[in-house]
Amino acid sequence: MPIDLFRLFKIGRLELRNRFVRSATWDGSADDSGRVTNRSVALYRKLGQGEIGLIITGHAFVSKLGQATPGQYGIYSDDFIPGLRRLTLAVHKAEGKIAIQITHAGINSGYLEKQGIRVPAVSADVEVRRPHYEMSDEDIEAIISDFTAAAQRAVEAGFDAVQLHGAHGYLMSQFLSPITNRRQDRWGGSLENRRRFHLEVVSRIRKAVGPDFPILIKFGVKDDDENGLPIEDGVETAQQMQTQGIDAIEVSGGIGMSPVSRGEAFYRDRAAFVKRAIYIPVIVVGGIRSLQTAQSIIDNGDADLISMSRPFIREPGLVARWKKEQQGTAKCISCSRCFIFPSRGLPLQCGQEAKLKTNDSEPD
Repeated sequence: MPIDLFRLFKIGRLELRNRFVRSATWDGSADDSGRVTNRSVALYRKLGQGEIGLIITGHAFVSKLGQATPGQYGIYSDDFIPGLRRLTLAVHKAEGKIAIQITHAGINSGYLEKQGIRVPAVSADVEVRRPHYEMSDEDIEAIISDFTAAAQRAVEAGFDAVQLHGAHGYLMSQFLSPITNRRQDRWGGSLENRRRFHLEVVSRIRKAVGPDFPILIKFGVKDDDENGLPIEDGVETAQQMQTQGIDAIEVSGGIGMSPVSRGEAFYRDRAAFVKRAIYIPVIVVGGIRSLQTAQSIIDNGDADLISMSRPFIREPGLVARWKKEQQGTAKCISCSRCFIFPSRGLPLQCGQEAKLKTNDSEPD
């Protein structure tokens, strides 16, 4: 008997209207200081009206030196709370649920590099061109405190959950990966030491927000580099985070370009690997475009929830359409032209739709 993807599902005590998740998506709509704008609110209002089970915001930086991109949300100060509360209200008015993704870019902050600022690195000898410095023990402890304070601000702003960004080569990935973590102190060397940052962040946030507020992580369970994190070490780390209080894991990629990131559901096998090893909900992301594939993933027990990003840029109401039709494929063709717009300071939108409106080969 197929599992009904449109029935209520719980992450801890958080009740979702269905098993669909809008994966965190950079939209470039914040102002120069990282504050929410009217454009931000309009975007999340549309998503909230689309009947998505859980909406996860674009990543918000927890430290001043943790910003990855322009137009990114900030959450390193209480000054950001009123604006962030506007996002939660927009989604809650549509009876939706919203989580905020919090992050630190570490050595991957091209935004800071362009301003001539040295970026924080886990290790000093990482082979990157941008100017950087190795974080001291005091620096690391301060960033853990920044993550904790950001999670508390998420509660204050009315979010239903918080998600850590532990994927795509950002700071948490940098700590866990042997490619970027070459330290020989308590924060590096062995797997036990390299995952210490993850466990400390999860543990301290759990103590700060209490037992019931959901903590999620987008987790690069495997590096796509032969010298990187193997999936077995990633799964073991997932088990440890579960012990420390993580409520759900969204399986994604770590450091390196995935050779499998083509086609549909390209992280399905990795999600299934994690799912077999833990008991908390597993979310799978990566190229899912059809209701049939989503149904197959859930029915086969490879994951508990289905996460998508680009399809909701073209169709904020995709889940509502699928619920009505009980079949179908997303209109998104995975061209990624959508991200051209925020990189130019324009609203996030589907490049194909813009092309149809302007009858032009390139967005302007």
